[in-house]
Amino acid sequence: MSTSVKSTIQCYHCGEECVTETIQLADKTFCCQGCKTVYQVLNQSDLCNYYELNKNPGTTQRITVRKDKFSFLDDEKIQQQLVSFRNSEQTHVTFYLPQIHCSSCLWLLENLHRLNSDVVSSRVNFTRKEVAIIFNHNRSSLRTVAELLTSIGYEPYISLQNLQQAKPRIQRSLIYQLGVAGFCFANIMLMSFPEYLGLEEAEKSMQYLFRYFNLILSLPVLLYSSLPFYQSAWGSLKHKYLNIDAPIALAIIMTFGRSLYEVLSNTGSGYFDSMSGIVFFMLVGRVLQEKTYQQLSFERDYTSYFPIAVTVIKDKKEIPTALPDIKVGDTILIHNEELIPVDGLLTKGKALIDYSFVTGESLPVLKEMGELLYAGGKQTGSNIELLVMKEVAQSYLTRLWNNDDKQKAAKVSFVDSLSRYFTWIVFALAAAGALYWSFYDGGKAWNVVTTILIVACPCALLLSNSFTNGNVLRILGNNKLYLRNAQTIEEIAEVNHIVFDKTGTLTTTEAQDIFFSGEPFTDEIAGCIAALAAQSTHPLSKLLAKEFKQDGAFTVKQFRESTGKGISGIVNQRIISLGSAEFITGYASQKFEGSTVYVSVDGSLPGYFSIRNHYRTHIFEQIKQLRKQYRISILSGDNESERLNLQRELGMDVKLFFNQQPHDKLCYIQQLQQGGQKVMMIGDGLNDAGALKQADAGIAVTESTNNFTPASDGILEANQLNRLSAYLQFTKANKRVVLASFVLSILYNIIGLSFALKGVLSPMIAAILMPSSSLSIILLTFGASSLYARLLGLRKKQQL
Repeated sequence: MSTSVKSTIQCYHCGEECVTETIQLADKTFCCQGCKTVYQVLNQSDLCNYYELNKNPGTTQRITVRKDKFSFLDDEKIQQQLVSFRNSEQTHVTFYLPQIHCSSCLWLLENLHRLNSDVVSSRVNFTRKEVAIIFNHNRSSLRTVAELLTSIGYEPYISLQNLQQAKPRIQRSLIYQLGVAGFCFANIMLMSFPEYLGLEEAEKSMQYLFRYFNLILSLPVLLYSSLPFYQSAWGSLKHKYLNIDAPIALAIIMTFGRSLYEVLSNTGSGYFDSMSGIVFFMLVGRVLQEKTYQQLSFERDYTSYFPIAVTVIKDKKEIPTALPDIKVGDTILIHNEELIPVDGLLTKGKALIDYSFVTGESLPVLKEMGELLYAGGKQTGSNIELLVMKEVAQSYLTRLWNNDDKQKAAKVSFVDSLSRYFTWIVFALAAAGALYWSFYDGGKAWNVVTTILIVACPCALLLSNSFTNGNVLRILGNNKLYLRNAQTIEEIAEVNHIVFDKTGTLTTTEAQDIFFSGEPFTDEIAGCIAALAAQSTHPLSKLLAKEFKQDGAFTVKQFRESTGKGISGIVNQRIISLGSAEFITGYASQKFEGSTVYVSVDGSLPGYFSIRNHYRTHIFEQIKQLRKQYRISILSGDNESERLNLQRELGMDVKLFFNQQPHDKLCYIQQLQQGGQKVMMIGDGLNDAGALKQADAGIAVTESTNNFTPASDGILEANQLNRLSAYLQFTKANKRVVLASFVLSILYNIIGLSFALKGVLSPMIAAILMPSSSLSIILLTFGASSLYARLLGLRKKQQL
């Protein structure tokens, strides 16, 4: 009698068993036409090294996508809700893809342009499971892009009702796994009471029954609840390194294997309670960590306290309004060089929009009344008015903010270096412990190995840095200093030279003395000057606009601003120019009685304005305090009229530079850095963008205007500048807190390992201690950083 053995054939693409059909292409076998199609697409695009990243990484394509599944994306109204930017050629859209899970997903999604040439670029945010796609809408469509993603196994999740809501940070599967582990753990403990209490010989049959019940209850824990640890450990092994989940996965498997042997051989009850307890408590710790990360999310905190505001026009009055308070239907006023914070219809004026933050193309785009303007563009012409069509896209502005072009080298901390070798140390200790106890007490060897694998973990070491930085960012944000990322904290802590811009930074626009020297001018000319000055966000222009209020209707055309020099335009048929003496007359001014703004009307020079500076409250005391620890320099685009006053107030060792153009400020920062100094630049973000970007840490000072500066590393509200020394001390305290938590976690590991090697620590206690150590680190970092904040006056008692 012959016996036929049916061989199992796996799909080359998705790895599933080919049950109902086998489809061949060359020497490859596929389970369905969908998988075959994906392979053909990859093969034709020379992307087959996709399969080298993960074996059979795709997902099954058994369910054919309906032809009209994404037809709703052809609706213009729906497109407007999904699209973040669109110009004459490009459309930018971000999709949420819950299927993203590994390196091959990231690699394939970032190579969409090779699958479809109409896709310009695609960029994956792995932690948020999002892909930002730019495509040419003249040759393709939003619907086509969605169908392309679906065809390769990444169907976008589109819920128009929840577009403005953040994606949940904690995966539902993790919650389900925790629930299953908790249920099984509780019941296994209940079933283990006969073992704990010690049964009489007559009741041994019930004892054996409970042991098998425990075995059955442990299977969901082993096969489902433990999946996060298996997947993480296996992913690291495939990339030829060991992560912190590898010892945990091994401990779970070893504990179950030993318990299974004892039950089947009737030599004991096993350690099913310990195994399920390990998984349960580890998942509890993981969920708590995820929740804490969610609460410390810099992106969410930053957008909640975004310092920039915009002018809303209501009842013919200009009202400065915080961005979160802007509603659909509001009319907002955008000045020259201001960032557009919302999508809106242009209702007044002619827009010249610089979308370089969005597209990288610096050539301004001309927009006429009635056209739609997207958030992220910068107005480079005269004032315009917009009718708000969408709520403020804070997350979009944050993407601009987080799009760091500085290419700073990422630093590897000593904590990261240590954790890289930590897992190998753990395995070495486990092997040594097993070898030692196998000679003296074979029964203890299993316990020793299991407890070492569980109790020794660098989680606490890694958390010390992450959670401390997160809490510091949050506290600084509550005190109106918003930093780009955690690395900025370290950069500020290492600064030894602080460079201040003067106008708009040390000085304020709220109280100034203005004098005019020259021929008197009429109210009409005064109105024209005010109208032109109102187009600019420069502090001196704002002063003039406030000094000479417009009583009539003034129309500004052909507005131009030369950064750091002056502005010009046609106002009511008159050619008006305001700026420096060199900008107006062609010759540098020799007058040093104060900041000067020269005026030109129809080619004639009636005179100039003299503006005496009004320095911010307590700013001199603040700089004197900073001088004790830092070198100080002050750069100004104004003339030298304030030199004697500043030297009298601050001393001769403060370096003062006047008549500085934006390029001069940038060059000065570079000279200091070439001399080995760590430089922090503090400016108003208008003429200082280059210097802010070049500095090791650039802080833009903002008042009530919308001068959002992606070039900076942080934004500080102007009225908080007198607390700068406290902020700097707090960033230095950050490192001390990290070191303290690091020492605590090292002590925890030494003590835990010493007990584990002695064989006096049970796996259950080890499973409880491991997440407890992580929670203790969270409490230490929160408590210590909050205490430092209170001592420095950055946090009130009732906030703790």
